[in-house]
Amino acid sequence: MASGIQQRAGKNRHVRRRGKSAAMSEINVTPFVDVMLVLLIIFMVAAPMLTVGVPVELPETAATALPTEAEEPLTVTMTAQGALLIQKTEVDANELITKLQLIAAERDSDRLFLRADAAISYGQVAQVMGALNAAGFRNIGLVTDGNGPSFNGSGG
Repeated sequence: MASGIQQRAGKNRHVRRRGKSAAMSEINVTPFVDVMLVLLIIFMVAAPMLTVGVPVELPETAATALPTEAEEPLTVTMTAQGALLIQKTEVDANELITKLQLIAAERDSDRLFLRADAAISYGQVAQVMGALNAAGFRNIGLVTDGNGPSFNGSGG
């Protein structure tokens, strides 16, 4: 009978342990993964909306990107339809240099980026660059898309 009492006492102790909530020794990462996936989707959707500029089909080259600056770069865009824009504002060709000189007087950086649609002839781009150079803009960068031909046999 004594062994029966000991067995019952052992069973009762075992039942009591199950009744108490034991400390969980594992971390539940499912909520963390869910939050990270939602953030990833949000950033994937929002990132393309953050690019500023007029839609232009830029030519592709093998050139690397220029280092970023603290000040927003001054951008002149030439569209396939022949329009000239400073940042996003359309400007008449006769007023381009005057407006750029007024803007440049208020800026720290003398850098100017020229975005020209790939459909525009080289001569038109050269004319605008010549006018910018004659007006005193010496630090002109041409904006292109990457992944273009590198002409070293690697293709692109």
